[in-house]
Amino acid sequence: MKALSIRQPWAWLIVNGHKDIENRTWPTHFRGRVLIHAGVNYPKGDYADDARVYSRHYGIEYPAREAMIGGIVGVATITDCVMQSESQWFNGPYGFVLADAKPIPFMPCKGALGLFDIPADVAAVLRDRAAMSREQSGGGS
Repeated sequence: MKALSIRQPWAWLIVNGHKDIENRTWPTHFRGRVLIHAGVNYPKGDYADDARVYSRHYGIEYPAREAMIGGIVGVATITDCVMQSESQWFNGPYGFVLADAKPIPFMPCKGALGLFDIPADVAAVLRDRAAMSREQSGGGS
């Protein structure tokens, strides 16, 4: 499965349904589900400020910094790549339009530039987690 590495706090805002577009300097033709990977660069001072602001603004407990960096934090669907958008989050030059975003339990994973394939061992763990979740919710396989 493909993943896209995004710095915090943007990854958190995306997977929690607040940010509907991801800005890039390059376009993509990819459409479909993509894992949201949170990069490792999130200075402690920035984290403390963001935790205070976003927790108050969105009324959601901001996770511990260690649970937000260097791994897969959620999933979303890239529905389009645009050069213009009415979204408050768009500043281009390209915007990956996102839908159906949701957080998933943190899974450590090394990131990469661009859209990248996650390692087979990480994919296997994520598939197992998804299957267990479906079974627990009565969805079966």
